[in-house]
Amino acid sequence: MNKLQQLREMTVVVADTGELPAIAEYKPQDATTNPSLLLKVAQDEAYAELIEKSVAAANGNLFDAVDNFAVDIGCEILKIIPGRVSTEVDARLSFDAGATVDKARKLIERYQNRGVDRGRILIKIASTWEGIRAAEELQKDGINCNLTLLFSFAQAAACADAGVFLISPFVGRIMDWHKANGGQQAYEPHEDPGVISVSRIYNYYKQHDYDTIVMGASFRNVGEIQALAGCDYLTIGPNYLQELRDDKGELKRRLSPESTGDSQPRLQLDEKAFRWMQNEDAMAIEKLAQGIRAFAADQVKLEQLVAPLL
Repeated sequence: MNKLQQLREMTVVVADTGELPAIAEYKPQDATTNPSLLLKVAQDEAYAELIEKSVAAANGNLFDAVDNFAVDIGCEILKIIPGRVSTEVDARLSFDAGATVDKARKLIERYQNRGVDRGRILIKIASTWEGIRAAEELQKDGINCNLTLLFSFAQAAACADAGVFLISPFVGRIMDWHKANGGQQAYEPHEDPGVISVSRIYNYYKQHDYDTIVMGASFRNVGEIQALAGCDYLTIGPNYLQELRDDKGELKRRLSPESTGDSQPRLQLDEKAFRWMQNEDAMAIEKLAQGIRAFAADQVKLEQLVAPLL
C-alpha cells in the first residue's frame, strides 16, 4: 500500500480544499473549507455558474449571496464525500458569541433548505473565548462545531471542556512562528513545534477521555503529516495527498490512545484563567490574531468579487 492508504487505516483523512476535482480524485472521508479556499474557488471560471446561482437566490443581499455560495460549494462537496464538510463563520464575528451563534444557525438552515441533514455539517469557528462559548451553545442544540485557528494548549483545554465536536490545531503556522522568532530554520518532524503541540493535545484528550476529535491542520511538509499518523483526523491539501499517494514506503503509527506518555493534569479554565494562559503564549496570541485578520480579509475580497454580480 502507498502511504495515503496506510494513513487511512489509522486516521480519518480530510481534504483541505474547496476544489471539487481534487476532492473527487483523492476521495477523503470529510472536507474542510474556509474563506481563503472559497475565494480561490470563486476566481475559477469553472464555478461561475454556481456563483450566479448563489447570487440569484440572494434577492440583492450581498451577505446572503456569499453565504449561499459557501453553502452551495458545501453541498457540491457533500455529493462527492461520504462524511462531513466544514463551513466557516465570518471571521469578523470572532469576538461576538451571539452573532456567531446566529450566523451558524442561518448556515445550518441554508443547508437544511437544500435537503442536507445538519449531521453532515461542521460549523467552523475561530478558537477565541467568545468562539468557544458560541460553540458550547451550538453543541447543545445539536449543531456540531469545528474550532479552528487553534494554537495553544489553553484553547484546546477550553474547547474540550465546552464539549465541541472537533478542533483543528494548526501545525505549520506554529512552526512558521518559531522559525521567524529565533527557532531553528529546519526541524526534524519529531522536533517540529507544531507536531509537538498537536501530540500533546491528542495525548491530553485521550488521558482524560474527552470525546472531542483532534484534527491536525495547516501542514508545511509531508513529514509533519507522517509524524502525526494515528491522530484522530488530519486535514491535508491536495499536494500532500499526492505526495503520500506516490510514496510506497512504510508509514509508522505515531499517536495512539494506548500510548499517551506522562499523565497531564486536567485543566478547567474560567475566562480569566483562559485569557491569562493564552496571553502567556506569544505564538498563540500572534498567530490567532493574524489568522483572523487573514480570513476576514479574504471574506471581504470574496464579497467584492460577488458584489458586481448583484
